[in-house]
Formats: sequence, structure tokens, C-alpha cells
Amino acid sequence: MKISLSHVTYTYPSAARPALVDCSLDIPSGTFCLVIGPSGAGKSTLLRTLNGLVPHFSGGRIAGSVHVGDHDPLQEGPRVLAHHIGFVFQDPESQCIMDRVEDDIAFVLENQAVPPSLMHERVQHVLDLLSVAHLRDRRIETLSGGERQRVALAAALVQEPSVLVLDEPTSQLDPESAADVLDAIVELHRRLGLTVILSEHRLERVLDLADQVVLVHADGTVSSGAPRAMLSQAASVPPVFDLGQRLGWEPLPLTLPQAREHFVGRHLALAEAQIPTQPKSASVLEVCGLYADYGGEPVLQGASLQLAAGQITALMGRNGTGKTTLLRSIVGLHQRRSGDISLNGQSINERPASEICREIGYLPQRPDDLLFADTVAEELQVTLRNHGLTESPPLDCEALLASLGLETLASLYPRDLSVGQRQRVALAAIMVTKPQVLLLDEPTRGLDAALKRALLSLLRQWCRDGIAVLISTHDVELVAEAADAVLLLEGGHIAASGCPEDVLPLLGDNGPQMAQLLPGAHCVTVDQAVRLLN
Repeated sequence: MKISLSHVTYTYPSAARPALVDCSLDIPSGTFCLVIGPSGAGKSTLLRTLNGLVPHFSGGRIAGSVHVGDHDPLQEGPRVLAHHIGFVFQDPESQCIMDRVEDDIAFVLENQAVPPSLMHERVQHVLDLLSVAHLRDRRIETLSGGERQRVALAAALVQEPSVLVLDEPTSQLDPESAADVLDAIVELHRRLGLTVILSEHRLERVLDLADQVVLVHADGTVSSGAPRAMLSQAASVPPVFDLGQRLGWEPLPLTLPQAREHFVGRHLALAEAQIPTQPKSASVLEVCGLYADYGGEPVLQGASLQLAAGQITALMGRNGTGKTTLLRSIVGLHQRRSGDISLNGQSINERPASEICREIGYLPQRPDDLLFADTVAEELQVTLRNHGLTESPPLDCEALLASLGLETLASLYPRDLSVGQRQRVALAAIMVTKPQVLLLDEPTRGLDAALKRALLSLLRQWCRDGIAVLISTHDVELVAEAADAVLLLEGGHIAASGCPEDVLPLLGDNGPQMAQLLPGAHCVTVDQAVRLLN
């Protein structure tokens, strides 16, 4: 189906300015279209105009026209467009309706009165396609964030739509799972001629798939064109493109194979990257021999780790390996079978979670789990009241909100904000107690490159004050840039640990682009690569 927008301007209810401004856009039928742009620019809003959720669900004022094939989403709304557009939201938790995986995937077919035999066949097909057949009888609440993302994608594909719209579909997936899901989408695109429209921040995963790139600018306007031309206008680019810009390569590479072409016929004598040594710091948190189950199955089997004051440690591993279980066990929110956890040399095994969270801040994968108040500013006050700190807050609340770029949102309802904004509000709510240890579960989900840099700058500032930070993430490029140490969780225990230059190359094709481009050079960042190649 061909998609066209003509002079679309949209303003959310009570918003001071439009989210989309005079947007005109044509996406030919069968195109693989990548939507990029900074957080909060309006990417999700643009996608939601395609099935009529904007304005039928969100309200507000809209001008201009939208056409999806012969359909008018602004007139017909999501009830009609749902038969033609499969939509995977940025927040997959909000898309699940039923309690059980197979029932959730089949729900849309039941509403369309699909015969049971055909329904079973189509559900089985998408379960196999996305490698989630082993989850069919699981309850949704027991799934990891990445597993929920796959189930949401399966529910969108089972109706065999003509257009597939995906709002950051790999944001919670490990690199291998993300590659599997993208391969499935590409296969559907090629085999069925689907029009695919995909929004993504981690461009290195998807850029080579795109026929067309739509750039949503911070002012709500859009521009569209070929990938290389649009990347030249973008603030966030893949590492190989960044490297090419810095070294003056022409044409600028979009992919690793294109970057490798610039080395053909050249003899590279590469010295190992110089790795700054980190001064040894005292261990603030120690986990020894931790065993824990999830859903009745053993997940953690002797996991041990140490977190040092003043350092950022990254925790990596496949979806479902127990990263979230490990973080929740540390703060007492998940029952342990055995093992010991010590804070500053003192066991916290018997302390209640409410007491532990005063000194160990935990940001869950789903920020909404921490948001209860009517305004952003009140979220911080709720935390202070819970810990009896209202009279003498360890941190200035206004300054904390400003450091997270939230000062203009202080009076807004938190759940009306974007995923990235809600993530930062939740982070403020746990940091207001000034904990000694910070555990962050996928903290950069929904954040663009600029907001990631701002968050990392803030984390480094807190590290200089002696806080130990543990980040659970699938973002290998983030880990390459930010981490002082990396832990790989496999088989229920820490299978590898060390500096990023030692550990990340172990990921092979799922590692940072620079590690793949320059194997053996002990290089994981663009800065390191530039120094080696100049």
C-alpha cells in the first residue's frame, strides 16, 4: 500500500505547540522506510497518524490529509485501519491484552471471526517465524521485556497486514535476538511485498535494510530521501558512518562491508588501542554465589560480581538469561534461593527491600512501575516521604530535574510523557535519596544519541561522587563508549568480565562495529579507531 501525508499539522490536547508541523511525505508501496530523529521530535506521533490513533485515540487538533492506499485514517480511524496495518508500539507492555502468549496473539483473529483451523495455522506460523513457540503457554507477566517485544510483533504479524509499522521494535532485544527479528521482518517484506515503516535509534542495526529514510526534526517538520543523504543531516549516525566522516572517506559507509571496502589494497599495521587503566576502587557491592528461580525454573546459578565505587559496570547477556532477576534479587524484590549480598562489607540478605532501596537505587525496565504521582515534581516528593527524608532531602529536587532535562516538565502528569521522558522521571525519583549504588535496567530505551550522552555525563558525574553504577543493557555501542567494566551473564553465572576492549570482541558479529571492523586491534570505539588509522 502506498502511503501519503499532505501538510499534516497536529497538536496534542493542551499542548503549547504542534507535535507535527506541515508534514508532507510519500512512501511508495513495498518500501522499507526507516524513521529517525531525536527523542520527543514526533516519530511515534507520525507513526500513529497512519492507523488513525492520532487523533481518534489521542484527541487534539489535526489539519492536512493522510492516505494509506485507498483508506483515510483520519476519517475511518483505527477500527478500520487495524485490518490493513500491523502496529508494534514502543512500549510492548501496553499492547498485551490476554494473560497467555498464544491467546494474546490469537486475540485479533478472534475479533475478525477467523475460523479456528486457520487461526491455529496462522498463530503457529508466527510463533515459528519469530522463534517464540516455546513461549506459547507462558503467562505474559512472566516474560522478559525482550520476550514481550517478540510477542507484540507476533500479534501484529498474525493478521497478515499490508503495512507493518514498528516503533523501536528491537529496543529491548539482545543483538542476536534483534538480528533474528529483523531478518524475519526483511523476509516478510521481500516475500509478501509488505510496506514496512520502522522507527529506530540504533541505526547500525537497520540502516542497510532501508530504501527510504524519513528524518523527523526537533521542530516537528520532516524531510525524506535516500539513507546517505538523510544521515548527513542527522545528529545520530552509526559508528562506521561517523568514522568515515572523520577520516574523509567517499562514499561514506552505511554498513560494515562498505567500510571494509576502504581498506582494500591497503596494508594496515595496527597497534593495539591504548586502554586507560582505571584506578582500583574499593568494592561497594559484592554478590557471592547467587541462586534464584524465575517462573519455577532456575535462572541464576552461582552468579557473583563486585561493583566498585566511581565506576560504571555494564551487565550484558541474551534475553531471558536473568539480568533483571539479578538486579531485582540484589534489592530484595525477587526471592533468592541462596547466596550473599553485601553493601560496604555488611550483609543485606535480611534487610527489607524498602530499606535496601534507600542505599541501592533500582530503575526497572518499565519506568511506569515507579510512577504514581500527579506531577513529575511530586514523584520525587513521594520517594522522599517514603524514606522519611522530606525535611532534609539529600539532593536539591529542582537541580536534579534540571540535570535530567526535566525542569520544564515538572508540573506535567508523568504517564503522559514519552518513554524516554518517563525513564528520566523514574531515574530522578530513585536518585533523590542519593544512593551509594545505582542499578539501571535498560536505562537508554527510547533515548536518542544526545540524551544518551547527557545521561552518561550525569552518571559519570555521580561516579566522581563515589557512586557505583551497574547498567543492564543490550546496547553494545553504549557499553563501548561508557563502561569501565563489562560482565557477561550466561548460563546463570558471570561467564566473562573485564574492560570493554577485552570482553566486547567476544560477542563476534554482535559486538561493536569498530571491534568487527578492526579485529585484533583491541579497539571498540570510533575515537580509538581514528587514533589507530590516522
